[in-house]
Amino acid sequence: MNLKPLILQSGADRRLRGGHLWIYSNEVDSKATPLKGFEPGEQVIVQDARGKALGIATLNPNTLICGRLLSRDLSHPLDRSLLVHRFNLAKSLREQCFDQPCYRVIFGDADMLPGLVVDRFYDILVVQISSAGMEAVLEQIIDALNKVFRPQAIVLRNDGKMRASEGLETYVEVVQGEVPELAPLNENGVNLLAPILTGQKTGWFYDHRENRARMQTLVKGKRVLDLFSYVGGWGAQALAAGASEVVCVDASVTALEVAAENARLNDGETRFRGLQGDAFELCKALVADKERFDVVIVDPPAFIARRKDIRNGERAYARINNLAMRLLSKDGTLISASCSMHLAKDRLVDILRANSRELDRNAQIFAQGSQGADHPIHPAIPETEYLKAYFLRVLPAI
Repeated sequence: MNLKPLILQSGADRRLRGGHLWIYSNEVDSKATPLKGFEPGEQVIVQDARGKALGIATLNPNTLICGRLLSRDLSHPLDRSLLVHRFNLAKSLREQCFDQPCYRVIFGDADMLPGLVVDRFYDILVVQISSAGMEAVLEQIIDALNKVFRPQAIVLRNDGKMRASEGLETYVEVVQGEVPELAPLNENGVNLLAPILTGQKTGWFYDHRENRARMQTLVKGKRVLDLFSYVGGWGAQALAAGASEVVCVDASVTALEVAAENARLNDGETRFRGLQGDAFELCKALVADKERFDVVIVDPPAFIARRKDIRNGERAYARINNLAMRLLSKDGTLISASCSMHLAKDRLVDILRANSRELDRNAQIFAQGSQGADHPIHPAIPETEYLKAYFLRVLPAI
C-alpha cells in the first residue's frame, strides 16, 4: 500500500511512544500535512516532527480523535492478514480464560483494534464498528472472522452512538447465517438468552461476569432486588444460585420479558417478578411500602457519559444508592456498580460512605470487582478500565 504521511507536531509523539493509540487533531502538523487532504478511513504513516515513522494509523479528519494507531510495523497495514493475526491473539486469551465460547472476543483498543468490538454467542458473532477506519475494511473483517472463528452467523450491530460522530450511517444487518430472536449463551454455568438484534449494544453485557459469579455465592435463600436489570443478567443468575425471590426493575417492557424468559430457563419463573418503570420512582414506592431485600444490586447505565456530566452524574449515583440502602434488610448486602469511566473508584466509595452515614448506618466493603478477562485493560489507555463494583454490608450504627 502506498500510504501518505501524517506528520505530528513536536512532542506529540510522546504518548504514542509510551503505548497509546490515539492521535488528536491538534497534535497534527496541519501546515505540513493538512487534515483536509485525507479521507475518512484512510490509512496513513504516522511520523514525528523529525520525519521518523511511528506506525500506521487510520484517519478521520473530521473528528477530535483523528487518528488511531493500528500497527507499529510499516510492513503490516490494516488488512485481512493483520486482522487474522489480531483475532487469533484475542481468541487465545479468551480460550485460556473461559471454558465456553461466550464472551467479548474483541475489545477495541485493548486488543489493538480500535473501533472494533465483537461479542461471541457460541457460533454467532455480533460485530460493532465505531470508526471510519474499521468501516473501510468491513469486508476484510468479515473474511478474517470466518477464517479464525468459523461462525454460523454474523450480525452487524452498527447502530451505536459513536458512529454519528465518525460520519457513519447506523444500521443492523445479518450478513450471514440465521439468527434467532434470542441467542443462547452461558455465563458462570448458567444458561441464558440475549436479544442480539434488538437489545442494548450487542444484546448482552459480558463485562460483569466475575462480579455476577461472586454474587451467586451470596444469594441462596435470599430476597434479591435487581435495579436496572435489563434482561436479567444478575437476576437470572441469582435465581439459578437459589435466591428465594428476585424482583427485576427496568424501564423497558421488552427487556423484562426477556428477563422473565431467562428466569423460566433457570426454573425460577415462580420466584421472579418484573417491575417496569423508572428505577428511582419505583424504589421510592418500595420504600413507602416498607419492602426489604437481603441483597440489592445497583447496576445502572452510565450516568456520566462525558466529563461535563460528572456533577449531575454523581448526584444520580448518590440518590440511587441511598434508595437501595433504605431497601436493605438488617445486615443486608448492597452490590453497587458503575460503568462510567469518568466516575473514579474513590468517588464511588465516597458516595457509598456518605449515604450510609446519612442513614446512620455503617458501610463495610468486603469485596470489589472490575471487568472480566474478555475486557482486558490497555495499560496506556485508562479509558479501557471503566467498570467498578463494590460489595458491601450496610450495618446498623450500634
